[in-house]
This record gives sequence, C-alpha cells and structure tokens, in this order.
Amino acid sequence: MSWLTDPFSAAFFLRALAGGVLVAVICAVVGTWVVIRGMAFLGEALGHGMLPGVALATVLGMPPMAGAAVSATAMAGAIGILQRRGRLSFDTSIGLLFVSMLSAGVIIVSHSRAFATDATAILFGDILAVESADLVVLAVALTVTLIVAAAFHRAFVAAAFDRRIAATLGLHPGLSHVVLVGLVTLAVVSAYQAVGTLLVVGLLLAPAVAARAWAPRIPATMVLAALLGALAVASGLILSWHAGTAAGASIAGAAVLIAASSGILRAVIRPRRAPSADPSGAELAPIASAPPEGEGADVLPPRAAASRV
Repeated sequence: MSWLTDPFSAAFFLRALAGGVLVAVICAVVGTWVVIRGMAFLGEALGHGMLPGVALATVLGMPPMAGAAVSATAMAGAIGILQRRGRLSFDTSIGLLFVSMLSAGVIIVSHSRAFATDATAILFGDILAVESADLVVLAVALTVTLIVAAAFHRAFVAAAFDRRIAATLGLHPGLSHVVLVGLVTLAVVSAYQAVGTLLVVGLLLAPAVAARAWAPRIPATMVLAALLGALAVASGLILSWHAGTAAGASIAGAAVLIAASSGILRAVIRPRRAPSADPSGAELAPIASAPPEGEGADVLPPRAAASRV
C-alpha cells in the first residue's frame, strides 16, 4: 500500500489535495445548478474568457487569479448587457464574447515571447503549486458560495421551473439569474489554478452529472457531487504522482470517468421507466431543467414545485 500512501508524505501534495477538495465542493454546489439550468455553455465560455485577463496579469507580473477574476467578471457583465440592450439571445451573447475573449487571450499570449511555460499553466492548471495563501482564498470562496446558494435556493428552484411563477412568489427571477451567473463565475475562477481554463468545465459538470443519477433532491445531489469531486481530485493527483501525467488533466479525466461510470451503473441497476402519457395519448415531455423522472419533489409540475420551494 506504499504506492497509495507515499504521495501524502509530500507537503505540496497535501496542499494540492486540500485546494482541490475545496474547489470540488465549490464546483459541486454551483455545478448542480449549471446542470439543472442547462448553463454548461456559460461555464465553458467563462473558462476561456479568463484567458486574456490571466495572460495580461502574467505579462504585467500581477497575480494570475486576479486577472482571471477581472476577466471573467467583465465577460459575465458584458453577456448581460448584450442580452438586454442588444436584444440578443443568451447563447448568442455568450458565443460572441467567447470568441472575442479567446481571441484577445491568444493575441496576448502570442505577443509575449516569454510565455511558453506560463501558457501551459494557464490552459491546464498548476494545482501542485498551490500555497497556503491560496487555500485561504479558496476557503473564503467556498464560504461565499455556500451562503449565497443557501440564501437563493428557493429562487433558483422556482426560476428553474417557471420564471413567471417565481415572479408571482416574489422571488425575483431576474436577480436570481444574475446571482447564479455570479456563482458560476466564482466557481470557474476558483477552479482555474486546479485544472486550467481548458479543463475547468470538467470539474464543474462531471461530478454533478454523476451525482444527479443517484441523489433524489438538489441538496443531496450537491453533497454527493462534492464527495465524487473530492474522489476525482484525490485519484487524479495519485495518478499524476505515479504516472507523471499533468495533474489538472488527470483530475478532469478522473471526474469524467466517474460520471461515465455512474451513468453506466445507473442504467444497469435502475433502468429508466418510460415517460408517462396524458389521457390523450401524448407524452408529457419532461421539463428541460428538471432532474430525471422519479427523483423527488424537484420534478413536480411547475406550480406544485413552486409551492414547495
């Protein structure tokens, strides 16, 4: 068993593990809502949208995390402005800014001649370089995520089913959407050092997808996703230690493997039932943002669900 315990004798490995677990919990809470609300494209775009901020901060000798936060926040705000004032759809706004921010980042990287190693860290993360100060920042980010997610839980649930009902209940669906985008931004920025801009969505989505196949309610999904995310971090780091692979890519790959295994196991153990039909014979299409059939009160029809948030 020494192959399993040897990595834990290194201080940098323990810091990487602690930082990765903190990131996994943040991504579990936010990723559950990303999966339910179908916001994966936003997470992907924000991950790449951090590139110009990180690149510019690195060139100027500033903390890359600060550049990532500024760039991702600016992109999230620009998406809202384009959607409201430009009368563009949400995905169109994301697509336009995704391309522009990625282009700006590549231009900055290509313009700097001393960027070879830094570019690799930007794209694939450098979790083994996590310091004690970084752990404090991640702990603060986790605290903020938990407080905000708890405060807006009812609003998030209601808006996921019907924005009109959420507005009727006084839950301000517009504000809850802005807050959720902010949480996605925080999660993406927090996960940046662990897995980089290219792989951040893997840690954001894969544990939540794996957990959603088994957990009956949203809070249970978040808890299980956090455990599976922590498992992905630990297994990815151990693989990286022994095989000499990139730590961030190993973590993201482990997370996706867990999600795939969870889906296969669920299909074998508990196959889905056929969708119910109304008296006229037409199938009742499931709500796009709702969990699978038969998984608790979160799949009630909109009015019934809204009355129980």
